[in-house]
Amino acid sequence: MYYSILHKTRFRYSAPVSESITEVRKQPRSEGSQHCLSFRLVTSPIARVQHYTDCYGNTVHHFSIPAPHRTMTITAETVVILQPPPPLPERLDPDAWSALDALTEREDHWDFLAPSFFAHPTALLEDLARELEVCRRDDPLSLLRELNARLYDAFAYDPEHTKVDSPIDVTLAARRGVCQDYAHIMIALLRPLGIPCRYVSGYLFHRVEDHDRSEQDATHAWVEALLPELGWVGFDPTNNLIAGERHIRTAVGRDYADVPPTKGVFKGQAESTLEVGVKVAATEAPIADEEVLPVLAGQATAVEADEPFQDQQQQQQQ
Repeated sequence: MYYSILHKTRFRYSAPVSESITEVRKQPRSEGSQHCLSFRLVTSPIARVQHYTDCYGNTVHHFSIPAPHRTMTITAETVVILQPPPPLPERLDPDAWSALDALTEREDHWDFLAPSFFAHPTALLEDLARELEVCRRDDPLSLLRELNARLYDAFAYDPEHTKVDSPIDVTLAARRGVCQDYAHIMIALLRPLGIPCRYVSGYLFHRVEDHDRSEQDATHAWVEALLPELGWVGFDPTNNLIAGERHIRTAVGRDYADVPPTKGVFKGQAESTLEVGVKVAATEAPIADEEVLPVLAGQATAVEADEPFQDQQQQQQQ
């Protein structure tokens, strides 16, 4: 399947800012059944865009605008081809836990086994683990399938309840959140069992017949778990899906802190507002820019006069 993606991010400032420095993680990965055929990043004001590959294999574009500006727009245009992944077995052999332990002893997956900034144990998480009987039982794949479905049932999808920097306890206490929260909770439940898990940032192609509950005009997030003989397998607890040919992978990391679509700072005394628009179409044809309208507005953030640089707002994944 071919997909075209248009992802626009706009920052508005209440007064001119003198400089901004930004990192962007919007280029889909090329590996396995997915290949990025083309990628174009355009900024306004115009900037010289450079890129590097981070320690997790993600392509990171970065640029600075060292001149006064009141808005900054980042537009990413992508064409990607995604083949269906191989079908998964219903379960693994009973000795799969031992095979998983041997795999993690042979290879270095420490980053995806240890607690991280957004995915770490809390008292509320331990309560949920007992409720869902999250322990080593059956086989790893069967447990992952079950947990994927039970998290879907246990939490309501609510894009108004959490923010981009909300800890998992905000979602756990109310049983409400978005894909970013679902992914962090699933990762935090599984890592103590010795299952390497990583956070995946990307896009989900929506069709009416699929009845996805995640937002259509936003980036998406899910979980990948390392399993013996199968490698990294994606699970989407927000929609109770096994990641497949509709899940377009952009970046992987320990949690959201490693993979925000945009991250940066600006210099000046102003308030900023974030607007984001995303459109994914099953076609090789480019998407008209006017089709992508701002659909998500961030809260204004004040810049203190004694702070030369202030963090840009980040986009919550939904």
